[in-house]
Amino acid sequence: MRSAPLVVGLTVSLALVALPAFAQSGHDHRHSGAPDTEAHRRVDAMQKEFDQVVADGRGFGLAFAADQNGYPGPLHVLELKDALALTPEQEARVHALYAAMLADARPRAARLAAAEARLRAVFAAGTADAAAVRAAVADTEAARAALRLAHLGAHLETRDVLTEAQRRTYQQLRWGLPSHP
Repeated sequence: MRSAPLVVGLTVSLALVALPAFAQSGHDHRHSGAPDTEAHRRVDAMQKEFDQVVADGRGFGLAFAADQNGYPGPLHVLELKDALALTPEQEARVHALYAAMLADARPRAARLAAAEARLRAVFAAGTADAAAVRAAVADTEAARAALRLAHLGAHLETRDVLTEAQRRTYQQLRWGLPSHP
């Protein structure tokens, strides 16, 4: 079982969910002293890792809702192909789904990166106001949603390639949980 990539991915994904609160906490409790620069560096490093992984077309937790609930992702199915006893036809189909997902996800990831850069630029230029921030956030979140849909769609299609027994095995190997119908 390959749990190390899962643990690392899950840890970083959970850290990224907490980034806003973590980053803000340094400001909330340090008004009279220097900012916690080490914490800021760690947050920055996590953000850079997230940006790189997403730019590569990988999901970095964008499809956990599917994966945890019986809708396996193509990359992880390929990683577990021997334990799942994929047939050659299944393996070829999952490879094709993975390639299609990457082809779909990479341009969406580029749009998300560009939208995030525009959001940062609004603040960096010193011209942030409620309307500019609202527009930049809407653009960013629309790009994130489009990217997430590319990953979730691949999970939907991958599930249909596997047998019920393979889905149960996958669920047990990835999450240690019984599968969902």
